[in-house]
Amino acid sequence: MKPQTTVTADRDALITEIEVAAPPSRVFEALSTSSQLMQWFTDPSCPVKFWNMDARKGGAYTYATEKGNFEINGVSEFECHGEIVEFDPPTLLAYTWIGNWHADDKRKTVVRWELTPTATGTHVKVTHSGLAHEPAARRDYSGGWPGVLEKLKEFSERLSK
Repeated sequence: MKPQTTVTADRDALITEIEVAAPPSRVFEALSTSSQLMQWFTDPSCPVKFWNMDARKGGAYTYATEKGNFEINGVSEFECHGEIVEFDPPTLLAYTWIGNWHADDKRKTVVRWELTPTATGTHVKVTHSGLAHEPAARRDYSGGWPGVLEKLKEFSERLSK
């Protein structure tokens, strides 16, 4: 089943969920390790340049892409950074997300990953909040997060075999 994104009634958050046939520890490692993020959190339309993740509460991360073949708010080389605000391996990771393609490129949004063990692996729920005043970015994320979760699923399942 393909992941779907739900927009909250106040248009502030997007929620995307998927089932992954890998344990939460495997999925958490994929979400919090720079070298692994480099392998799966990328796309030919927007190739990753670097992913630096200091995986601990209060740690910082930075992410950037090469020039992509699309634009959001006039930006085609995407850069994002923030601070880890919740860190409880292997079930919870949340960080501020400040993107240079947002209408206000200083606005902090929050990406929160919840990993719940299931009989067959992990239920992954990502909530991206703080988007009420970012309509162009919100539209892009509503199409983008499902693809990100598909890549996370494929990568995590391949490494857990």
